[in-house]
Amino acid sequence: MSGRGSSNGPMPSRPLVALLDGRDCAVEMPILKDVATVAFCDAQSTNEIHEKVLNEASAAMLYHTIALKRDDLQKFKALKVIVRIGNGFENIDIKAAGELGIAVCNVPGYGIEEIADTTLCMILNLYRRTYWLGNMVREGKKITTVEQIRDAAHGSARIRGDTLGLVGLGRTGMAVALRARTFGFNILFFDPYVPDGTEKALGIQRVYTLQELLYQSDCISLHAPMNDANHHLINEVTIKQMRHGSAFLVNTSSAGLIDEAALAEALKEGRVRAAALDVHENEPFNPFQVGSLKDAPNLLLTPHTAWFSDQSSTELREMAAGEVRRALIGRIPDALRNCVNKEYLNLPRGYTDGLNGGIPFHPLATLPHAGEINSDGNSAKEISAGENH
Repeated sequence: MSGRGSSNGPMPSRPLVALLDGRDCAVEMPILKDVATVAFCDAQSTNEIHEKVLNEASAAMLYHTIALKRDDLQKFKALKVIVRIGNGFENIDIKAAGELGIAVCNVPGYGIEEIADTTLCMILNLYRRTYWLGNMVREGKKITTVEQIRDAAHGSARIRGDTLGLVGLGRTGMAVALRARTFGFNILFFDPYVPDGTEKALGIQRVYTLQELLYQSDCISLHAPMNDANHHLINEVTIKQMRHGSAFLVNTSSAGLIDEAALAEALKEGRVRAAALDVHENEPFNPFQVGSLKDAPNLLLTPHTAWFSDQSSTELREMAAGEVRRALIGRIPDALRNCVNKEYLNLPRGYTDGLNGGIPFHPLATLPHAGEINSDGNSAKEISAGENH
């Protein structure tokens, strides 16, 4: 805890909440404005974050464009909670955060419908080759005779009766299973953490090894979390366990699940029929311009947008702000709904009673409002205006 503010030390009259890598607080403000001052930083690294935020922020929210490693976390002197506005938290060193007394939370329940819908959209594109056929029309290719149609649509396949293998049957995997069955797929899944009987409740089939799923599936869709055990789950070895030359692969889950170099070679050699990916190992770089996939054929890529709709974006931000609010007015980590580093969390005695240092923080309880700065969500640069004289 060296170099960081103690829970018993002086705190700002209102906790400061900082949106590190965004510039819009319109959704978060109604949820937080009665309990905190909210600022946005619009930073790409901690080097761009204003000193006031580094010194005073009690809570931070962030998307995926900024990384918080140990040395980044040590720059914050009063930080008690970080909320990742999204599900994955690979850009945060959660162990280091815990050792520094910082709780890290994510928002796992957002965008399930959108990701499931996008997954089905990608599967349908692979089977019916809509994406490629649409591009041919845009490019002005003549497709009128039966022979031209046969040539252009070569590889299009019938869905009914094929087997869709789901790697992971969490919330999104289950939503995909329910949708896919409507199209006539036989559904398999592999997930060692799902209770027995789940397959009977859903009317789908369970297998108990990844190898068995890969061998039996015509199309494989990944819905597993990214962790050390799942890193490059699809690799040179496991690709060889897939149906040679006839299997499709879809990933709307986590980029690190696939060894992209191995997939690129398999696509070039025709060992994988086609693939559709919404997540990429080298984000935010365009995989068609950087990396091993840039020359791969039969590949459909989207820019990590499977989760997005106007509705899901608002819900995500509301859920993230709600987690920050729970940290502000409740106990850490007890009040937090999705704390992902509890096992590492090193909290000083008395700290868990609230972010004001000793008792639960009550909204509007004798707080000074005169001269309040940034309660309307101004930039972090603006909040220090006139204070450094």
